[in-house]
Amino acid sequence: MANDGPNWDGLLKWSIAHSDGTRPPRNLSEEDRRWFMEAMQSQSVDVIKRMKEITQVMQTPEQVLEAQGVTPDDIEGMLDELQEHVEAIDMANDLHSIGGLVPLLGYLNNSHANIRAKAADVVTTIVQNNPRSQQLVMEANGLQPLLSNFASDPDVTARTKALGAISSLIRHNKPGITAFRLANGYAALRDALSSESVRFQRKALNLIHYLLHENNSDCNIVCELGFPRIMLHLASSEDAEVREAALRSLLEIARDKTDDGSSGKLIGEDEKLKQLLQDRINGISSMSPEDLGAAKEERHLVDSLWNTCYNEPSSLREKGLLVLPGEDAPPPDVASKHFEPPLRAWAATHPVDKSLPAETKRPPLLLGSGPTPSATPEAAAADVQGSSSAREEDVDGTSERQQ
Repeated sequence: MANDGPNWDGLLKWSIAHSDGTRPPRNLSEEDRRWFMEAMQSQSVDVIKRMKEITQVMQTPEQVLEAQGVTPDDIEGMLDELQEHVEAIDMANDLHSIGGLVPLLGYLNNSHANIRAKAADVVTTIVQNNPRSQQLVMEANGLQPLLSNFASDPDVTARTKALGAISSLIRHNKPGITAFRLANGYAALRDALSSESVRFQRKALNLIHYLLHENNSDCNIVCELGFPRIMLHLASSEDAEVREAALRSLLEIARDKTDDGSSGKLIGEDEKLKQLLQDRINGISSMSPEDLGAAKEERHLVDSLWNTCYNEPSSLREKGLLVLPGEDAPPPDVASKHFEPPLRAWAATHPVDKSLPAETKRPPLLLGSGPTPSATPEAAAADVQGSSSAREEDVDGTSERQQ
């Protein structure tokens, strides 16, 4: 049976016959048990065993593989399979234990661009949302070949994949961010922004925004390296995602300049910024209703940047283009009253308004749908218990594996 494939129709009938509830439970005969196990095992894969086999291939010198007729396409297909296996965090961490991580990193130096790109793609999967594997890759000096490919690989796809792996490797990883900074990573990011590849530009801008958001002091570094001038150019890109990503980073820089008393002005670029924002306002004003809806984030970024730099709302508000009919208005800023910096909170005094009647005190608001008016207390309690088991979703904006 294993040679002809499993008898799925027979397996289905067998399962229904033994679980339809029409007959009392009984112990399986040895023959039934053996038949069921053969049917299931014929489709099961020993993942660790398969990963060890892939590791042996990765450890084999490239010249030997070529002599045995193994093609680059074969290697790429093998790495595709490995990537599927390491989607599970346990398998990703086990790759190092079975000796597969170091040869995988070695493929980042392969002579074939497709293999270099695919190896970086597998590294991305391994380290994504996985602190343990991030540490293992850092200890194996995996950042160095990724940085080399990102900065100087002649193939733009390999450069883009290396950048994606770096972004996943150093995200929420302070030693990784420090190593990236010390390795002159910002200079490589600046070069990436000048690439003709829109996808490469997007990835670079997204990593820049993350780094600036996590480390405000890096705003000085990017200004010294001339990033604002390049971002002003990209903020006029024909690609909407590039425009938004560039505006996002410019907003981070402008807010940092506001905090240090520079009134949000970008060094040497204030007039260009104002002209850019006015051009974007004019462009948004001439959009069709459909395009306006798609440009929601860009509209808010332009207005926020104008307000940060010039301390006044943009004309998008006057034209009624900031919040379109049917869109939700931006929520009021109430969180800052409750999440002030510690020193400011300690120094603040909050007088009690004694004019409010005592009965205005209300129980805390519970998020989530409550019971209907006709629901019983027992049903309401069950609803609350059920809602507490919901798992929190990652809102990072990147697709991350589920742990």
